[in-house]
Amino acid sequence: MSANDWESNEELQCFREYLRIPSVHPNPNYEPCVAFLRLQAKQLELPIQVYYPANEQNPLVVLTWQGLQPELPSVLLNSHMDVVPVFPENWTHPPFGAEIDQEGRIFARGAQDMKCVGMQYLAAIRALKRSGATFKRTIHISFVADEEMGGRLAMLPFVDSKEFRALNVGFGLDEGIASATSEIPVFYAERTVRRVIFQISGTAGHGSLLLPNTAGEKLSYILERMMAFRKVQFQRLASSPELSIGDVTTINLTQVQGGVQGNVVPPLMTAFFDCRLALDIKIPEFDANLHKWAAEAGGGIELEYEQKRGHIPPTATDDTNPFWVAFKDATDELGLKIKLQVFPGGTDSRYLRQVGIPALGFSPMNHTPVLLHDHDEFLHAETYLKGVQIYQKIISNVACV
Repeated sequence: MSANDWESNEELQCFREYLRIPSVHPNPNYEPCVAFLRLQAKQLELPIQVYYPANEQNPLVVLTWQGLQPELPSVLLNSHMDVVPVFPENWTHPPFGAEIDQEGRIFARGAQDMKCVGMQYLAAIRALKRSGATFKRTIHISFVADEEMGGRLAMLPFVDSKEFRALNVGFGLDEGIASATSEIPVFYAERTVRRVIFQISGTAGHGSLLLPNTAGEKLSYILERMMAFRKVQFQRLASSPELSIGDVTTINLTQVQGGVQGNVVPPLMTAFFDCRLALDIKIPEFDANLHKWAAEAGGGIELEYEQKRGHIPPTATDDTNPFWVAFKDATDELGLKIKLQVFPGGTDSRYLRQVGIPALGFSPMNHTPVLLHDHDEFLHAETYLKGVQIYQKIISNVACV
C-alpha cells in the first residue's frame, strides 16, 4: 500500500482516531474513549454496556455480539483504554498525534500498548459481520480502565461482580508484546508478584559510636541474602538461552528509606523489594526464607507486603483446553511462528485465570521493535492491518469451539 492508501484506509483512520484520545496517567479522562466506543458500537450494530466496578472515574465498556448458542460459555476479547505517561520532549512526533510517516509507521502512545489490539478486535468483527459470518459462541469485546495501575479499579473488582458472571465467559484473549523477530510470543501465565517491605528497627544514637544491632547492619544482611538469591536467577537466565525473563524470578531493590541527618544512627530503615516469582518457585518456601533472613539479621524486623497474591495456575496449552487447540489451529493455518512464554509483567489476564477462566496474551506484532512505555512508540500500518486479518481467523476459530 502507498502513503495515500494508508491515509484513506477506514480501519487505520479508526485506529488513529482512538490513539488521539489522551487517556493518559496519572489522571486519565476515559469519557472521550467511552463516547468513541459508543459510536463504534452503533456502527457495528452491537449492544454496549458501561460498568463502573470501583467508581465513576473508571469505566469498563463491553460490546457484545450474540452467538447462535448463547447458553455456551462466551469468548472475551479484552483490552485496556489507559496508557502510561509521556515525555513529549523525547518524542520526534506528537505522542497523541497518531502521525503516519512515509514508511507507514504510526507514532502514538498506545500504538503497541494496547490501543492497537482493541481496535484490531473491532476491525476483525466489522469484517466478519460484513462477510455474513455467524458463530456458536457469544463474543464480548471489553475495554477497561486502570490496567496500567494494576487493574484494582476495573478488572480486579469486575471479575467478582454479578455483571461479569452474567457474561458467562469461558475463554479470554488479552494483550501480548511486540516481537523484533518473525516469532510472536503467546503468554499463558504470569509470575506471582510479591512487593516486600522490610521495616528494620535497630539501635539509634550518635554517628561517632559503634553501636550494636543497628538498622544499617541488619539492612546489610538482608541485602546480602536478597542479592545472592537474585544472582542465582541472573546466572540461570544468562546460562540458559532457551529461557526468557518470565521463566526466572526477579528480585529488585526499588527503595531505601530512613535517617534524619548524617551524624545520627537512625532507629528505623525501610527497604522495598519488587519480587516476581517464577512458576517453579514454591511461594510458602519463599515467604519462609524472608522471615528466616529477617530473624538471622538480628530480629526487630517486620515484613509487610504491598502486594501479596497467591499462585495463579497457568492456562492449559494442550488438548485438555479446546480454546487453546482452536487458537493454535488458527495460527498454524496462518503460518505464524508462535512461542509460548510466561508474561514478564502483569496484565488483566491474571484476573481471568484467578477465577478459573483460561486466557492467552497475544498481540500480532512481529518484525516490530518492542516500544511499550518507550518514547516514539509506533506500529507500522501494514503490521496493524495484517493483525486484523489474524484476529479474524482466531476469533472465528475460538468462537466455534
